[in-house]
Amino acid sequence: MNGRDELAINETAYRWCVRAFSFLHKRLGINIKLHDNTNLAEDGQIFLFNHFARLETVIPQYLLFEETGAYCRSVAAGEFFKGNETVANFLRGIGAVPNDLEGILPFLAAEVLRGRKIIVFPEGGIVKDRRVIDETGGFAIFSATAREKRKHHKGAAAIALTLEIFKKRILSVHQDGDTARLDRWRTALGLENIEALLGAARKPTLIVPSNITFFPIRITDNILRKGAELFAGNLKDKFKEELLIEGNILLKRTDMDIRFGEALRPNIAWHWWERKLLDRVFERIDSLEDLFNLKHDADRWMERLVSLAMSRETRRLRDASMREMYARTTINLGHLASALILAMVEDGIDEVDHDRFHRTLYLAVKGAQQEPSLHLHRWLTNPEAYGGVHTGPCRGFQQFLDLATTSALVEVTAGGYRFLPKLREEHSFHEIRLENMLEVYANEMAPVKAACRAVGRALEEAPGLERAALSRHLFDDERRAFEWCRQNYGQPRHQDINRQETAVEDGAPYLLIPDDHRPIGVVLVHGFLASPAELSGFGRRLAERGYPVMGVRLTGHGTSPWDLRDRNWQEWLGAVRRGYEIMAGFVDRICLVGFSTGGILSLRLAAEHPSGLAGVAVASAPIKFRNKNLVFVPIIHGANVLTKWMSSAEGVKPFVANDSENPRVNYRHIPVRGLFELRRAVDDANRHLAEVSCPVSVIHGKDDRIVDSRSADLIMEKLGSVEKQRHIIPTERHGILHEDTHGTQGIVISFLESLTGHEDALECETPEMEQYASLVGE
Repeated sequence: MNGRDELAINETAYRWCVRAFSFLHKRLGINIKLHDNTNLAEDGQIFLFNHFARLETVIPQYLLFEETGAYCRSVAAGEFFKGNETVANFLRGIGAVPNDLEGILPFLAAEVLRGRKIIVFPEGGIVKDRRVIDETGGFAIFSATAREKRKHHKGAAAIALTLEIFKKRILSVHQDGDTARLDRWRTALGLENIEALLGAARKPTLIVPSNITFFPIRITDNILRKGAELFAGNLKDKFKEELLIEGNILLKRTDMDIRFGEALRPNIAWHWWERKLLDRVFERIDSLEDLFNLKHDADRWMERLVSLAMSRETRRLRDASMREMYARTTINLGHLASALILAMVEDGIDEVDHDRFHRTLYLAVKGAQQEPSLHLHRWLTNPEAYGGVHTGPCRGFQQFLDLATTSALVEVTAGGYRFLPKLREEHSFHEIRLENMLEVYANEMAPVKAACRAVGRALEEAPGLERAALSRHLFDDERRAFEWCRQNYGQPRHQDINRQETAVEDGAPYLLIPDDHRPIGVVLVHGFLASPAELSGFGRRLAERGYPVMGVRLTGHGTSPWDLRDRNWQEWLGAVRRGYEIMAGFVDRICLVGFSTGGILSLRLAAEHPSGLAGVAVASAPIKFRNKNLVFVPIIHGANVLTKWMSSAEGVKPFVANDSENPRVNYRHIPVRGLFELRRAVDDANRHLAEVSCPVSVIHGKDDRIVDSRSADLIMEKLGSVEKQRHIIPTERHGILHEDTHGTQGIVISFLESLTGHEDALECETPEMEQYASLVGE
């Protein structure tokens, strides 16, 4: 327990490095996220990390200090401490310990008793190929220096086990009242008093296996490599490769997910005879050094047996730590896509059509979501990130595809993807990150059996996937997106506005598919500021009559006004398209039914002539608004954008109050940006009305207080449809559809019945109703 003076931590230098890294972190592209829901950063003592980039030798210490204020010891290659004493002293001062230090294990164990935390990389170096499983299915890695496969280092497990035994020894000596011995140990450790020693001994020795996952990994050139080559001349290929990979991690937006696994504690519940032997051996053990010096070939047979027992438990602890460390990999889209491609190549598939590949990858994503043991990257938990991957490249997949094509691993053809011979080639340890990143991704996922199962199931299910099953997956995405947005916009910084909201109805989308349903389905689209709950009563009524119903949630709605503030009208239209796609899995013909803004979006989608569109019914659809102040919205929105661009402020007037007809459903605060997007949506739909050719029913309140009833006339005039009808309801209410004002719902149902050719259409007219029906072309 000596050697503290030479290796003493320089607390001033340590804190300066933490501040410097914190400053750089805010300005670099790397996005570090620590996942620790169990306070392991505080309770853990020995932290194990996998090793893929040199950043991992710096960031764990920084994070642990930020979280706990504890100084950390980390093991570094002995070569860094040779040749330049200034550098060596600096490294020692910030907690680094050379791996060839004599007595390193007892020194690190003593550091834990002093309150330090220990960081260990059991792989023993950078594992560039991420290959950690050997031919027998056990854990092993390739050593670039030894040029052979070897098991992971046992040092951390040996420290933990020996430390736990020594803690028990401290407590037993205390129980025996041997204060003199306790004081010697206390002095050697530099602790203030014996009580501090006993406090350290009472803490459980916890190993925390931890995993670091980077995503995405890029191989494009960067300024760091160019600068190094400029100043250092020609670089060796090894260093060029590292600067390309790790420079991109630093300089370009990269997620670095750090997950703590389940803490492991050494098992010292040995057989009774082993405990007896340990007690006898302890009579000659007076320090950590003595414990670590127990050898399996010692002169005394008792010491040999105890050493063998300790070696057995050390191996068990190491293997358990490795399983836990690799199980905490954060699975991302790159993992699933790479594993899928390599599995296809293994099956002899050299080319696959786009539809089959994207559908299979999508099923792999959905399968991974169903595995509770997996830790998924946020792109795989947020459908807005992976949405569309079932039909074509989404944002995340496009990044992956760029990597695969740039590396000459995959070729995009007119009809599909061709897997190139380079995928099957062997690459050297220092080449593989540049030459075949797909294999690196797949290797990283290989120890995570649940993720491998998800890919395997997707390959089996994709060829026979029914359209309705796909639609149910897509609807699950809509529900997941709702939950993700609700959580994302429920953070403390959103609460000032959220607490004032009056909406209490469930804002989630819904899907109602009756047994033996009708051949025409209905996509219900709610209005601005509302949620699917606005038309849910009408949706149930339709379902009771046998109509399949999809209640769309316009993006940004049903969660928080902050959510709506971040959205544009194209995203609202995208939600209607997705709802239509979902319904198309159950029926051949679809009617869009939209209220207010939902009506104008329904007409806009109808102008695109989606397959199977039977007709559109709109209620209170806006072209002109009653509120003349809306003319100033673009000016206020522009001022808000300018304010946000120039400062961290949220704008001069980000929200305005809303006096809603339906406060249990609608937002109480209107984002000014939302009003701006509403105006843009109306203007765009107005320009496309002539392209609508399907049957349309237009319903409007005669004295609507929000949307000018002349909107109905303008829509009728501009529609390109031959079959179109107008219904004017004698009311000043805006929410005529969900309120069923003067039988508005019956009018829509009659329209639906006319589309299906049924003769049991409802009698919609009422004595109070002023109805104008114009069936142009009859």
